[in-house]
Amino acid sequence: MESVKIAIKYAFIFILGGVGYGLMEIFYRGRTHFSMVLAGGVCFLIIVLLDNRFGGKIPLIPLAAICSAAITAVEFIFGIIFNLWLKMGVWDYSAVPFNILGQVCLPFSLIWIAVSIGAILLNRYVLTGIFIL
Repeated sequence: MESVKIAIKYAFIFILGGVGYGLMEIFYRGRTHFSMVLAGGVCFLIIVLLDNRFGGKIPLIPLAAICSAAITAVEFIFGIIFNLWLKMGVWDYSAVPFNILGQVCLPFSLIWIAVSIGAILLNRYVLTGIFIL
């Protein structure tokens, strides 16, 4: 029974992250792609796991910077798969300064710090109460 409870908890976190990431894209650029919903789910799971593991040991801003690096890594991997290998053209940061292969860029990595702060606080003050993480 405990394994079912854990599976439900992580499925909820994945779905919440996927929907949240997709909605951010829709608000920012007017559309999203299923790959971004998957990436968002993975990213939010990583943020929750990092916060649960290091939240009391690392201050909020450095923890958010670590989460931002994780988000950037996930976006890079998804970009390689969906944009470069599968040629789906989901996004292209080639025109943005400090980009890597047009898949990730420094300005968005900095934005992910702010997003990570929100996700960490959501985990601490909402999810923890729901799931007793």
